[in-house]
Amino acid sequence: MNIYDISKLSGVSVTTVSRVINGSEKVSEKTRRKVLSVMNEAGYTPNAFARGLGLDTMRTVGILCVDPSDPNACTNLVQSIGFLEKELRLQGYDSVLYCIEYDMKGKADCLNMMLNRRVDAIIIVGSFFIEANPKSNQCILDAAKTTPVWLVNGNFEGDNIYSVLCDDFMTTRKAALHLIDHGSKNILFLHSTLSESEKRKANGFSKALKDRDLPVREEYIRSCPRDIDEGRDFLMKLADNGLKFDAVVACEDTIAMSVLKYAHARNIKIPEELSIVGHGNSILTKCCYPELSTVDNNIETMCVSTISMLIRHFEAGHTPAQTIISGNLVHRATTICD
Repeated sequence: MNIYDISKLSGVSVTTVSRVINGSEKVSEKTRRKVLSVMNEAGYTPNAFARGLGLDTMRTVGILCVDPSDPNACTNLVQSIGFLEKELRLQGYDSVLYCIEYDMKGKADCLNMMLNRRVDAIIIVGSFFIEANPKSNQCILDAAKTTPVWLVNGNFEGDNIYSVLCDDFMTTRKAALHLIDHGSKNILFLHSTLSESEKRKANGFSKALKDRDLPVREEYIRSCPRDIDEGRDFLMKLADNGLKFDAVVACEDTIAMSVLKYAHARNIKIPEELSIVGHGNSILTKCCYPELSTVDNNIETMCVSTISMLIRHFEAGHTPAQTIISGNLVHRATTICD
């Protein structure tokens, strides 16, 4: 049973059925009762498509993210999807999810498929969708010509594009300052792809070093594999090649886990000989020994704020182009704390 069947049984148009479903005042009370009676007898439950027919909205939002089943995916990704879907549902919106690999192949195709489904807005989760090559980002600008685009923890300027992001610069700067002020001098900064978010973290790290009159050394800013075991081996090679470090700031908790495995393999005392700070405050930080200190980027607040801004945009037609959420350092057993 679908909306077309209800239309035939009621003897009215599909648009009229859709208006009844959406509570439109353009339908007479007699027709409304007739259509509702048919729907009740047929046990029909309207879906998003039925609600959108004949109206200006499908009450559906598209979500684009990297594949959460990837074992090396950001540990907060699944949480982000859950928070966004929950908030959309509370606001009476459905969601459609599209996932791609980290190589970003298929990004433009997914955006076009969302537009073909007439979504009311698009939410892009993660800063890695903003690529270094401007041509690779044109598909986002093109999509924004048709429907508003929100980036969660990503920043990209363009008409009809909005960003909700954590202040990665300031939170990473504070984390690095804490390490320096508690005796660390040779701090290793580990990233994976140097996405826009990771660039902000790297800049915050460098600023902390400058604030304490320490040199910013290129050999201490490294790209580390996402795979935990590969990351461990990478750190062993760095140490074997003579790089000395007494602390690590990692852009992701998964990378920080690699540092923990390296320390265990080399019998390095934590935090006395090596302090570690991850990023994300994921469940991993409590599933390891010792428990991991990390930067909490308040992903739930970012997701809730994104949906709040999106709804405000639908209702009022305008929202700030950028909203910044504060993060905080969560001290556990891998850092020295007063």
